[in-house]
Amino acid sequence: MSKNSNIFICIFFLMAIITIWSFCFKQIAVETSSNYNNHEVCAWGLVRAKENNQPSFSNKHTDLLDAYNGIYIGNKEEKSIYLTFDEGYENGYTQKILDVLNKMNVPAAFFITGDYIKRNEDLVKRMIDEGHIVGNHTMNHPSVANLKSEVKVEEELLELEKVVMDKFGYKMTYFRPPKGEYSQYAMECINKLGYTTVLWSFAYDDWDVNKQNREEYAKKIIINNFHNGSIMLLHAVSKDNANILEDIIKKAKEEGYVFKSLDEFKR
Repeated sequence: MSKNSNIFICIFFLMAIITIWSFCFKQIAVETSSNYNNHEVCAWGLVRAKENNQPSFSNKHTDLLDAYNGIYIGNKEEKSIYLTFDEGYENGYTQKILDVLNKMNVPAAFFITGDYIKRNEDLVKRMIDEGHIVGNHTMNHPSVANLKSEVKVEEELLELEKVVMDKFGYKMTYFRPPKGEYSQYAMECINKLGYTTVLWSFAYDDWDVNKQNREEYAKKIIINNFHNGSIMLLHAVSKDNANILEDIIKKAKEEGYVFKSLDEFKR
């Protein structure tokens, strides 16, 4: 075999190795740049911890939120609790919840829908007047992960934002995705609108109106899961939550926790 043939073969193999390496590197970069492929649905979840330690989360869940400055748990060194309520509809208990918060001097965030404000304008006004945060839970409560266009995502948030602004001169800045579902595409759209996406580090099955009259159970599960930096999700449709809220706040304060607004959130 001639010298030129050997050189040709060496060049061929070298180029083949470079091509294969380049392809593999690109594949690795794509796979590691994000755990989500655009519209892939992420359903929020967590694993509770014992002895009032912070819960754990899947990196697959948190990486996307972190990339878009979403929040789900606060500083692990501070005994802070951020109290939040989801308000998909009114079940007759929000007034009592507001009374307790006012009495105990505790701030909260209420995530409302379009239907909620249409039917309960007086309660939303009271939330704002008493210094609470009113957050965006979309106009029609769809899973934003299932909205396939930027226009659809914008409509769900901006329509509700406009109603609140027109009625109260209040600018919404916090967003909670219905069902705790989101996607990379939705987060990109929401981030462009200037919202901070808020998930949670504690929740329980209080949303089921057929699972009420369990006040001792509710107290136990909430108190046993107090933890530093807690973003606590409670549903205002729950009669039990309304009835035990004052006791929960008192117990948390006795244990040294401080209730803070999301505006004071510390990572």
